[in-house]
Amino acid sequence: MVNQGRGILTRMLSIIEGRVLGCLLEKERTTPDQYPLSLNALVSACNQSTAREPVMAVDAHDAEAAITSMKTIGLARLVHPSHGRSVTRYRQVASEHYDWTEAESAVMAVLLLRGPQTLAELRTRTERQHDFATPEVVEDVLRGLAARDEPMTVQLERMPGQKELRWQQLLADEAEQAPRPLVGMAAAAVPSGGLADRVAELEARVARLEAALADLM
Repeated sequence: MVNQGRGILTRMLSIIEGRVLGCLLEKERTTPDQYPLSLNALVSACNQSTAREPVMAVDAHDAEAAITSMKTIGLARLVHPSHGRSVTRYRQVASEHYDWTEAESAVMAVLLLRGPQTLAELRTRTERQHDFATPEVVEDVLRGLAARDEPMTVQLERMPGQKELRWQQLLADEAEQAPRPLVGMAAAAVPSGGLADRVAELEARVARLEAALADLM
């Protein structure tokens, strides 16, 4: 049964709001000891040189403005200093607002942070947030999000030179122009594998090393 969700898409998020929300979704799962995030940690997450497409240069004012804007539409909250913490921190509540499962949150996080993705890329790049057994399971989640009353994902047309179809999120503006959606969502995803899998796996390893280094620092 399709999860229709409780929240509605009040408006499209900006590119920066999408990046901020993606970071909060990601870090909630990958670095729970540091979550909710301080403003400095949030800015660093937005500007990571790995696992981000495109790499951005978000400053503290931009990040804070995005949080404030998303707070007004029920997607983010401030956590005021307490229990030895001396700074305000920030958390996402989009997963509650839209009634996302853990799998849906993981997929949306990667799509927000990295733009349109193939099934193979999503399966590999979500591994620190959720364990998808097969690309077909990823596709089931994407199609569930696409089938909501207000769709949150869409399958795109294949671009020249591409072997696999890609999926895009519909919650925030994209930094780069994507190809048109497939009419009627009728085409089946192309089986994954090959170079895309290997590249995605290497990128995931780099992201894990970067996260481990951040923990040590």
